[in-house]
Amino acid sequence: MSISAGKYWGMRRMADATGRFRMTAVDQRPPIKNLIRAKRGTPQAPWEDVAGFKELLIRELQAESSAMLLDPHYAYPRGVTMLEARLGLILTLEDSIFQEAAGGRLSAAIDDWSVEKIKRAGGDAVKVLTWYRPDADPGVCAAQQDFTQRIGEACARYDIPFVFELLVYPLAQDVEQTTEYVEMKTKQAQLVIDSVRAFADPRFGVDLFKLESPVPASDVPEPGSPGAAAVQALFDELDRAAGRPWVMLSAGAGMAEFQRVLHYAYGAGASGYLAGRAIWLEAFQHFPDWDGIRDELRGTAVPYMRELNRLTGAMARPWHTHPCYGPAGARIEPADSTFRHVYAGFGG
Repeated sequence: MSISAGKYWGMRRMADATGRFRMTAVDQRPPIKNLIRAKRGTPQAPWEDVAGFKELLIRELQAESSAMLLDPHYAYPRGVTMLEARLGLILTLEDSIFQEAAGGRLSAAIDDWSVEKIKRAGGDAVKVLTWYRPDADPGVCAAQQDFTQRIGEACARYDIPFVFELLVYPLAQDVEQTTEYVEMKTKQAQLVIDSVRAFADPRFGVDLFKLESPVPASDVPEPGSPGAAAVQALFDELDRAAGRPWVMLSAGAGMAEFQRVLHYAYGAGASGYLAGRAIWLEAFQHFPDWDGIRDELRGTAVPYMRELNRLTGAMARPWHTHPCYGPAGARIEPADSTFRHVYAGFGG
């Protein structure tokens, strides 16, 4: 794989100085709004509550992060001025409201929001979640692929990295049913892997995969215990399917569970994490006690992130050394005086 100048710089901005990703997600909408609405006893979560919580996350967690993932509804307008300039800025594009069609789930972009606006707002990368099941209705699969391809093409046009997230979800015939942004406890590893393999096709333009564990987090054994080798083999297959740098998402896993998942992911070649609820969900339970949330973030979430970061520094693969870039690693081309003539820029 080659990498363009803008995408190369965006990838560097998201990573730490060693090329590893320590990224914190604060773009969640339903998981935050639903809890606030329940605690407040109101039909809708007040904007100030949601935005205030996201601002608090930015303030308290950014010191341990290499980049932060924000949404344009709450986190960016309320918190971008608090974001340290050294951090990479990722902005989400997908709407949290999806359509449940007869044969599967359909994703959509946030209204009045685009790759162009993300670039103009100073974003270093575009993040998109696409719900996908390779065994869903063929028409639904085609629509989800078209949705993703259009975004990939726009990211190429504006020369900004495309961070692509996949989540397996329940179909109508599945025993387990949920519309929450959590992993399926009954998911099949091959569905996860086959989904990744489908979107590794160059036509989608994915630069960095954000992936779920092929095994439910609660079923991931301690490294070195019985069953560990079989689980590691599945993570290894996930790495081969991705064929480019990838990071782990937490999908609502607990702290200990997610840390175990990272051991296997890093053993397979992952370059870091992009996680949210595994880091801050316990603190959020104190809402609306803002002081309690802050104390829990400082006392639990920050030390936990430091543990993840030590593991990441010791085991994760620097993104720019991924074999997909060849023996010399990721670099811009041509690295000579002809660059300005060759580089296309926007719309080129």
